[in-house]
Amino acid sequence: MISPSILIADDDVLFLISLSEYLRRKGYLIDSAENAEQALAVLKSKKIDVVITDIKMDGMDGLEMTRHIKDIYEAAVIVITGYTEEYSYEEAIGHGADDIVFKPFRYEELLLRLQRVFKERKLAQERDRILKELKALSITDGLTGVFNSRHFYHQMEIEIDRFKRHSHPLSLIFIDIDHFKKYNDSHGHLEGDRVLRETAGLIVSCIRKMDSAYRYGGEEFTVILPQTDCSSAMNLAQRIRKTIEAHFMSFPDYEKITVSIGVTEYIPGDTLTEFIHRADKALYMAKESGRNRISWLPGGQSPKTAIPAIRR
Repeated sequence: MISPSILIADDDVLFLISLSEYLRRKGYLIDSAENAEQALAVLKSKKIDVVITDIKMDGMDGLEMTRHIKDIYEAAVIVITGYTEEYSYEEAIGHGADDIVFKPFRYEELLLRLQRVFKERKLAQERDRILKELKALSITDGLTGVFNSRHFYHQMEIEIDRFKRHSHPLSLIFIDIDHFKKYNDSHGHLEGDRVLRETAGLIVSCIRKMDSAYRYGGEEFTVILPQTDCSSAMNLAQRIRKTIEAHFMSFPDYEKITVSIGVTEYIPGDTLTEFIHRADKALYMAKESGRNRISWLPGGQSPKTAIPAIRR
């Protein structure tokens, strides 16, 4: 287990050496600095868990440094001072400090304060981890690992708002596994679930980091494509279609698994519902045209269908 790291900043060199040695004997990793500028340079170069700083120092004082640390770094801060009449606990906490210790103090008292700060820091990190996991669960489809439909609508609103502000192109594709119900009924839900998981993984493998994939419902997926016009979206859709077809054809225990895809691009004035409905309609046209193909539906125009490559 890695020992916690502490940075001590104080312009009293004798105190700095003494406290550093005491905390080093207690098992902590110690760095020291004689002013705020040196301390910030250390923070910039390495990870520090807790900063102990005197308030009164030449140049930037300890409270100003504390505020700077809290704006940029994740370190906890304990401030120390002998000027009990000039500074208060409330003022130190208001600047972002986690605790304040008034001189003179026994090193054992500071050690207890440190242990409390480390305990609170650990609890806060654990709370943040749990909250992050809960958030991920709330926006993720439990079966496939891609985002769920609730998050899809939330992200769509964000992307449409971004389009209105920056006029960057925005495209949307809908993907449906062909004849999935028949496959599910023939092979059982466990096998059907495996197809859903693998299809989701294949879709994710084809898209960029800025794109996002969602399980829209059942065997239907959708991908939001920021900064992407319809032509580029069609190219991506073709790559997804070919990737899925080739993957499942390479496994003899699978029946033929293919997908139909609908593509559209956002146009000024579209409502969220209109945009989604147009992509869904393009998907419907792809399925009506024979499946395992892509249909493109521009705003206010007739759908256009892309015929897939010759099948093996």
